[in-house]
Amino acid sequence: MLDAKTIERLNETLKTSIDRQEIAGANLMIIRGGAEQYYHEDGLADREAGTPIRRDSIFRLYSMTKPVTATAVMLLLERGAIDLFDPVGRYLPGFRNQQVAKDGELVPTERDMTLYDLLNMTSGLVYGGPGEPGRQTEALFREIDERLLGDSPLGTVEAMNRLGECPLAFQPGASWQYGTSADVLAAVVEVVGGMSFGEFLRRELFEPLGMTDTGFWLPGAKRGRLAKTYAADGPEGLELYEGNHLGIVHQMDREPAFQSGGAGLVSTIDDAARFTTMLLREGSLDGVRLLRPATVRYMTSSKLTLRQRQAFSGWHTLRGHGYGNQMRIMTDSRKAGILGSDGEYGWDGWLGAYFCNSPQDDLTFLFMTQRKDAGTLPITRKLRNIVFSSL
Repeated sequence: MLDAKTIERLNETLKTSIDRQEIAGANLMIIRGGAEQYYHEDGLADREAGTPIRRDSIFRLYSMTKPVTATAVMLLLERGAIDLFDPVGRYLPGFRNQQVAKDGELVPTERDMTLYDLLNMTSGLVYGGPGEPGRQTEALFREIDERLLGDSPLGTVEAMNRLGECPLAFQPGASWQYGTSADVLAAVVEVVGGMSFGEFLRRELFEPLGMTDTGFWLPGAKRGRLAKTYAADGPEGLELYEGNHLGIVHQMDREPAFQSGGAGLVSTIDDAARFTTMLLREGSLDGVRLLRPATVRYMTSSKLTLRQRQAFSGWHTLRGHGYGNQMRIMTDSRKAGILGSDGEYGWDGWLGAYFCNSPQDDLTFLFMTQRKDAGTLPITRKLRNIVFSSL
């Protein structure tokens, strides 16, 4: 168990962050040795209504969706339904005959983009940014957002076939860049699985794991538990944020046509703990085996080449880390900017949801909050440093 001093520091540090209006509220869970060691909640899920964060509060995961998508791909891998070196164009015609932006011109790809490239963000796909790849990608996601609530929303496979027609930022496999790769993986899972991505996840992951509050939308009875999102850039501190972003319906009040494998899920801290515990137990939970141990070990190891790591090293807060299968992996704890152990893995989300699993310590750290443009916040690093310093 965590000692009393560590618990006191965790509680005080979280309260200070809320008092400073860095976040509106959050909950935090530490699991070690398969048992919950600590749970704490503080602050508000809805400042306007005065609703506190609770254990059953529901959070938009955004990019913490990505490891779930990678897990779906691993299920197909184990079943022999896919080969990671399959060209993406085998499943999505829009990815055939792709082009790469180079020196102001478009040139053909030297080889096809593969599922392996998608899993490891070495595809050449981007979220936006300078140049033609960023411009066209941003335009497509604006269209997805504009059509979200209309009569003809773009579906997952249709949207991703359109994405395949956008130029790439670099030759597949030549570098690393964080981008829309997981959204494409979701479309591949739809094609191979023969059902919507959300239905595949429900049948193959969420129901077997007992994740009853996780999905791409919320029925009416659950919407009151959805935490509000706040932006920290208002003139008087935190301000309510309700915008749709990256093709996600912010209110989660309808089943989306575009089911984003990179950003679309909502969940509770307890549901997230069931997923992370399954991974830490090498694929099984409560007698249910989802993946085999060798698959989980493969999934949670860094995949980048030396050349690709040079591009990843530009993410300065992830010094001492590698990347693979939609997750960061700590490869040298001596060089990292946080306390931790080699082999630790996990990811975060745009609104602040965060997890890490540390196999060496048999520990899971889960933090849930909803703040615009959050990712891994300073408060997240402070809290995990308190935890890892106590081990």
